Amino acid sequence: MASETKTLFTADYEIHASIKMLYPYIQSAGGLAEWFAENVTISPEKIFTFTWDNEQHKAVLAAHRTNHFARFEYLPETKQDKNDPAYFELRLEVNDLTQTTFLKVSDYSDFDDMGELQDLWDSLVEKLKQVVGG
Repeated sequence: MASETKTLFTADYEIHASIKMLYPYIQSAGGLAEWFAENVTISPEKIFTFTWDNEQHKAVLAAHRTNHFARFEYLPETKQDKNDPAYFELRLEVNDLTQTTFLKVSDYSDFDDMGELQDLWDSLVEKLKQVVGG
């Protein structure tokens, strides 16, 4: 399933909800657990553990700006990962003209089936829209 080279997947999703309402869902363990993963915990060392299909993936909140974006970098599993870490970034943007809120997803990983990854993000964001009513 996974190849050695990482690729960047990006997608924009329109969400009918305010940035202030959406931000906790992209940055906090509790918010992410509602739509992004089956379970999300955060350790005292600020390491997020994302659980999917009984598999745990650890990441740190590498960068964030309140009400703008959150970027999670996965902890390296190989030497190559240390130099080129996988990450995902969730960015909130508003179109000034239409006042429409967009969630911009960037997923940098060794996932090699872009169609499958698109489907995965589509279904995750659909779940987020249901959670926030947008």
